[in-house]
Order: sequence, then structure tokens, then C-alpha cells
Amino acid sequence: MIEVFTDGASSGNPGKGGYGIIMRLHGTSYEKTFSEGFRLTTNNRMELLAVIVALEKITKPDQEVTVYSDSRYVIEAINKNWIYRWEKKRFEKVKNPDLWLRFLKIYRKHKVTFKWIKGHVGHPENERADKLAVSASKSEELSVDTAYEKSIEENTIF
Repeated sequence: MIEVFTDGASSGNPGKGGYGIIMRLHGTSYEKTFSEGFRLTTNNRMELLAVIVALEKITKPDQEVTVYSDSRYVIEAINKNWIYRWEKKRFEKVKNPDLWLRFLKIYRKHKVTFKWIKGHVGHPENERADKLAVSASKSEELSVDTAYEKSIEENTIF
């Protein structure tokens, strides 16, 4: 089983942001970390993008994965099945449709369980993922959240 710990950060909302990911193979010492910063984004986008990128890093299909996140936005959308109602309505009036569509594509390739953890209370992996996300958001080299910035230009913020 693969354990994934994710966090997203944004200084200003919107503002500079980043995500942090810790992935480990359960029962072993094997672990990898990933992070990326963006020049203009939102906290919820970074929380969701962290989960997406982590799942995309898993190349072998049908893996058992447990994702731990402090984002109620992400966890409840999945565990309360909101995402399937949103999908049926083609994500009409739902924020971040680009990311939810990307999420569904990769989510369906694995057996994923989502667990909410309370953030910023000393959970070691959550704290590490947060540090990765915050550090990435402060990086000199920031990526462009193209879909988000385009939505601002077109005044169709989602």
C-alpha cells in the first residue's frame, strides 16, 4: 500500500502558492517528496493539485493508496460523493473544474482511500508537507497556474 500525505499553501488567496507531497511505501523506509510553487493560485487549488500530482506519480495501475490531507474541501468532496453529482452536472458552478476533471481521470486508475487529518497540530507528515508547500510558494522559480490565470483574464474565475 502507498501512503500519501499532502498539503497546499497560499499566501493571499489568491496569491503565491504551492503544494507539498510525501509518498511512502507502507511498511518500508522508502519515501519520496515533491513540491512545486505557483505565482498566482488559491489554497484549495493547491490542496487538490497535491493529491492529483501524487496519484499521477504512481505509474502502476490499480494500486492501493491512502491519501491523508487536512483539506476538508478535498476529502469531503470525495468521501461525501459530491464529486459524482458535480460530474453529472458537468461541474457547472463548481470551482476548479479543470482540476476535478484531472483528478477523476487519475483517481479511477487506483483504489484510493481518503482520510482527513487535522492540520497544524503536530502531525509529523502533515507538518512536513506544509513546510514543503510553503517553501515551494516562496521559491524564486514559480510555475504558472495557467487555467486559473486564464479564468481571471476572462473574468470567469472558478
